[in-house]
Amino acid sequence: MIWLFADPQNVAVITDRRIVKDSHPINYVSHDADDGSWQFLPNLDGGLDSESAMLVSLKSIVEIDSSVQEIASLPLGWCAWRTAKGSPWTKKKQD
Repeated sequence: MIWLFADPQNVAVITDRRIVKDSHPINYVSHDADDGSWQFLPNLDGGLDSESAMLVSLKSIVEIDSSVQEIASLPLGWCAWRTAKGSPWTKKKQD
């Protein structure tokens, strides 16, 4: 596998337990401007409650869904979403 992210494979990212444990698709991704962190979430609204939050490695996320590498160059302060796995990503600068 060719690594497309600028961040190392072992960087910690935020995700939702449903993605890791229940195979929910990743439909919303944000690359936060304030600290450069990544969030990989199942919901298009980008919401995450504290009970569902998990920290995992970026490599783990790519292993779960390699299609996230399509947005590896997402700039800081931007988000991307799609309606279903395999659908094209839409990107925009976060408000």
